[in-house]
Amino acid sequence: MKIPPSSLSPAYLRELRRSLKRGAAAEWEGARRLGLRAVKMGLGATEMVKVHEDALTALKLQRHREPDSDGALRQAGEFFARALAPFEEAHRGARETNARLESVVGKLSQRTVELAASNAELNREIVRRKRVEKSLRTSETTSSQLLAKSRRMQEELRLLSRRLLSAQEEERKRISRELHDVIAQALTGINVRLATLTLQNTANAQELHEKISVAQRLVEKSVEIVHAFARDLRPTVLDDLGLVPALKSHLKSFTEQTGLPVRLTTFTGVEDLPGSSRTVLYRVAQEALTNISRHAKASRAKVRILRMDQGVRMEISDDGRGFPANGIASSRRKKGLGILGMRERAEMVGGVFTLESTPGKGTTVRLDLPDGYPAEGKKPAPWRGKVSLLA
Repeated sequence: MKIPPSSLSPAYLRELRRSLKRGAAAEWEGARRLGLRAVKMGLGATEMVKVHEDALTALKLQRHREPDSDGALRQAGEFFARALAPFEEAHRGARETNARLESVVGKLSQRTVELAASNAELNREIVRRKRVEKSLRTSETTSSQLLAKSRRMQEELRLLSRRLLSAQEEERKRISRELHDVIAQALTGINVRLATLTLQNTANAQELHEKISVAQRLVEKSVEIVHAFARDLRPTVLDDLGLVPALKSHLKSFTEQTGLPVRLTTFTGVEDLPGSSRTVLYRVAQEALTNISRHAKASRAKVRILRMDQGVRMEISDDGRGFPANGIASSRRKKGLGILGMRERAEMVGGVFTLESTPGKGTTVRLDLPDGYPAEGKKPAPWRGKVSLLA
């Protein structure tokens, strides 16, 4: 509801009259208060003019021109100007506020445009990330499937390798028996016949006697070769007498052939190991000594079989020239079957194969085997020891 200008007229008239009475000593604070009051009442400048004219009429300053009326009119005009000052301030503040509002609106509009662009970019990024996430899930599923397939193939290859070694060992055993029981016996029979022939022809010519003697020596040599061949394939003493006698026999033959002394240290309980574990110990020792004779240039070697808390440990060490770590890597690249074969034999019975070597300080081959051997078709329990390949 708008307040009429007449409600301000009495107060305006009183304040104007008081100001005119004071003359030059008049204070304009009352006029300013009236202007502020008019602004609060919602009056406009035109309405204030009407209020001022009504006050001048009431004071008879417009109709009666007395000598001093010009001065009163000027003072009344100054009073009116003071009363209008709050209107000018309000309008100036409104203009400044409006300018600020326009600036803020402009900035908000610009910000709205920027936010819209950012929102569109964010939506595109969300779509892109969803596609990437879907692709990653697909890739992860594919990778998991490939990894599972790779593990299955690795396990199948490992099982195939173990079966191959087992079949190879059985074949060696069969060939050894064949050589020992058939070929060696046949050669021995020939030797016996030649000896009989020699006795029957003692009165004949010396030349025939010498030929028969040469034949006997050849046959004896052949028997020795066959026996050596049989021992290399599968020493019968390993099956008949045990691991320790087989190792002693092999070390004796090794020293005779290479001139390299080898010291054997063991314990009697080693014969209680399963046959497959004893075969692995023998084959690893055989291969390690072969490597020493070929590459180490050692002056002596040692074979030690020790009882450990969780099983049996065998160490084959030498004082040879050794080799750095890249020598192992090189042998792997060349796919040498010596180290690989020893490692695979160890894993067949749940053991751990370790090779330690330092240039100028020799090499140590270590084989850790558990006490027992799992049932056929089951995965061997791993050795819970330190696995290392040092240089």
